[in-house]
Amino acid sequence: MKQTRRKFIKSGIVLSSGIALSNSTAASILSTKAKDQKSSFPIAISTWSHGVPATKAAYDYLSNGKNILDAIETGIHTAESNPEIMSVGYGGFPDAEGNVTLDASIMDKNGNAGSVAYLKNIKHPISVARLVMEKTDHVMLVGEGAKQFALSHGFKEENLLSDAAKADWLRWKHEQEIDSSENHDTIGLLAIDKDGNISGGVSTSGAAYKLPGRVGDSPIIGAALYVDNEIGAACATGLGELVMESVSSFLVVEKMREGYSPTEACEIAIQRIYKRIENKENKNQVGLIAINKNGEYGGFSLSKGFDFGIANSSENRLLKTDHL
Repeated sequence: MKQTRRKFIKSGIVLSSGIALSNSTAASILSTKAKDQKSSFPIAISTWSHGVPATKAAYDYLSNGKNILDAIETGIHTAESNPEIMSVGYGGFPDAEGNVTLDASIMDKNGNAGSVAYLKNIKHPISVARLVMEKTDHVMLVGEGAKQFALSHGFKEENLLSDAAKADWLRWKHEQEIDSSENHDTIGLLAIDKDGNISGGVSTSGAAYKLPGRVGDSPIIGAALYVDNEIGAACATGLGELVMESVSSFLVVEKMREGYSPTEACEIAIQRIYKRIENKENKNQVGLIAINKNGEYGGFSLSKGFDFGIANSSENRLLKTDHL
């Protein structure tokens, strides 16, 4: 049993709304495409196109009655192991000095959480984050301490800089330009098992060519990921600084607690982010997805182009969300 101090006490945390939208007003500005859909259990949803294989792997575990954290871990591994996904795990874009540094977090049905940040040379940070949650009295380990912890539990050091990512980094060093469309694809995965219990996880290599030492929202509980088994769960992808400043995933769950649907709650959180942005023409991206206790799911994004994968007993496909 986890110690009480390792759980996130929900009843004592209060966020002011910041946006005066009634339930009816929020619902009225949603398009048909963005409205929530409902699924039977089990179900898995995950950010971006790499969410399709991730949700499939997670659903296969869940449909066979396996542990939901195993399902989360296995689903996220599909992205962490794929060098073609240049924003997660092996093959992820390095920092400005050419080092691949990884962040991840995980949260279970009981409110326990674990995360790692600025982790080098370990391919599966989501698995290390789970060990932090299950084997320590801490929530987060960072840098060299996180790596030594992983090695002490049997993980092996690996070179995570793929040839393709190295070539792109060398080109960036010369040109100092970033294709922003390839710079935000954190994988976040939420799932509900056959008994209606909710868990989630997030993994990323962070912003391409970031300053050494930079950590984004992915390992921050309440920012990139939040789970409340009584209400639902949410996760974020995109520019981590915007997500951290708005504690977006916690906000989404709190809005669902107030009675908003997952899509409505995500849109309110995106509106909160947009309100804070000084340069409204900046094409930064933040995408949010959420699921509630009834199996309703949805998402919303700051800019055009965000999608997420869904897997349940009847489908495994990619869905587009609406955006501001």
